Amino acid sequence: MREVDHFINGSFVPSASGARIHRENPATGELLLLVARGDGADVAKAADAATRAFESWGKMPASDRSRIMLAIAAGIDARLDELAQLECEDTGKPLALARSLDIPRAAANFRFFATAILHDASESFMTERPARALNYVLRKPLGVVGCISPWNLPLYLFTWKIAPALAAGNCVIAKPSELTPSSAAALCDIARNAGLPPGVLNIVNGLGAEAGQAIVDCSAVRAVSFTGGTATGRRIAARCGERLIPASLELGGKNAAIVCEDADIALAVPEIARSAFLNQGEICLCSSRILVHRSRMKEFTERFIFAARGLTVGDPMSTESDLGALVSKAHREKVMAAVERGVADGGVVACGGEIPRNLSARVANGAFLQPTVLLGVPQASSCVQEETFGPVVTVQGFDRHRDAVMMANGTRYGLAASVWTRDLTRAHRMAARIDAGTVWVNCWMLRDLRVPFGGVKDSGIGREGGHEALRFFSDVSNVCISMGEAL
Repeated sequence: MREVDHFINGSFVPSASGARIHRENPATGELLLLVARGDGADVAKAADAATRAFESWGKMPASDRSRIMLAIAAGIDARLDELAQLECEDTGKPLALARSLDIPRAAANFRFFATAILHDASESFMTERPARALNYVLRKPLGVVGCISPWNLPLYLFTWKIAPALAAGNCVIAKPSELTPSSAAALCDIARNAGLPPGVLNIVNGLGAEAGQAIVDCSAVRAVSFTGGTATGRRIAARCGERLIPASLELGGKNAAIVCEDADIALAVPEIARSAFLNQGEICLCSSRILVHRSRMKEFTERFIFAARGLTVGDPMSTESDLGALVSKAHREKVMAAVERGVADGGVVACGGEIPRNLSARVANGAFLQPTVLLGVPQASSCVQEETFGPVVTVQGFDRHRDAVMMANGTRYGLAASVWTRDLTRAHRMAARIDAGTVWVNCWMLRDLRVPFGGVKDSGIGREGGHEALRFFSDVSNVCISMGEAL
């Protein structure tokens, strides 16, 4: 059993109250962590440290910030196995996935933003009338910012927020999920060893309603970046609106994969299966709705169900496991309840929907669930409309492409979608009409860190990634210099 403390002003410290949260290993059910339960008093200490650290970090040359951030990236690489183990234990995801996806992406986040700030350029404008003047744009750090990240891709998404915030010259008060805090704590140790000054990065662990709310309410915090559920995002947006500070919110998704009549089924089936079940379906970008042209429905569903049944659910430590445990038994109950609602609304479970029976003794008490495919669920069902965030997909048929777009847009979410077709003209037309922040064509989760990322409708506001992230974490001023009378 490990203890996870806050990281404030360069040191690990317990909560001022002494309270801790008990966290079980989702794969074994055994007690795994005692996590510091932070509140407003802890956030106030972090804010004081961050405010003092900003006096030097905010003025540090970009080349010096870049050097420290590159050292952090190297530190992540050096501790790949340790960090992957922590992610596996905290989340229940397969160790192989954490080693190949989560941890390398965390290092890449730091490298990307560390080098991006070395190539920043200011805009300038020459005014000629009524008088000659040179205008140029200055981008300055905001000061202290809040970053609140989720449990599904802990270090991956944690660094996706704090790396651009630090690169832009801000100091950070961050809260990882109370379910998965271990890799964030290890990152703090890596950052300290890399030379990050005390107070530049601070972590307050705890519950969203306590530590998270305290960060949003903190008068020193000048912007909030949040990834999580839509209901929580609404509350954060309302509070940031009251305080007149910017908020970047990446929220829920109910993403559609559209399989057209000319799709390459041999390509589409394994990729859509990956998009549906990777990380136990616990990725905001996962395809939870598959829309198939009726002329290909029989062929697609047969192959897709065969692919789903071929996935191995088991011990996350095993190299043979394609899926591990869900993040908790409580979350598994929510996912299974969504399946039950889909069946009650007329759907049929084509495969999965049950707890695996062939688990090893070590993980027999874990939060596992088989990959689940539902057929015949009506569009109005909550199983189609609401985010499930688990290894569950619905398959629906369509006759016309316009119907597929209408069905894809027929939820309150708009995070991502994919279109599978050999006709790129059709793909472009459909993508332009789909309400989603990202549309992939004949692929899924092919990510370029330079592109803007985020959702529309109830999937959030604002964009992360590339220059969009650096702009969010910056203040903008225009300097106008008179050049004398116009010629």
